[in-house]
Amino acid sequence: MSEEKRNELGVFFHMMYELNKGLRTMALLTTTDENFKIVRERIEKCGYDYMVEYLKSGYINIFFGKEESIKVLKQFKGKSLKEFSPEEDFILGALLGYNIEQQCKRYIERKKVS
Repeated sequence: MSEEKRNELGVFFHMMYELNKGLRTMALLTTTDENFKIVRERIEKCGYDYMVEYLKSGYINIFFGKEESIKVLKQFKGKSLKEFSPEEDFILGALLGYNIEQQCKRYIERKKVS
């Protein structure tokens, strides 16, 4: 197993730990198709919902977590993360457990441009 693959899986297992402990309701992992097979198996075994976004770079964004969080995210999918409105971007950041103060600053900056 390559060091990069091991590092990505280490990040994934840390995210799973935080989900299991209730520290977050959703996580985002950017990884390879090869890692996705391992990740998907663990996500399903733990009973979490997930959504996959295939990127032009060949990588995959895997959003995973509580069913309700993934349902919210699915409401604004069909477009890439770059196309999210300021409101959708704010909600996504909150669901991922990002710092709310930083999300507010990001929202204000994005809203000025919109």
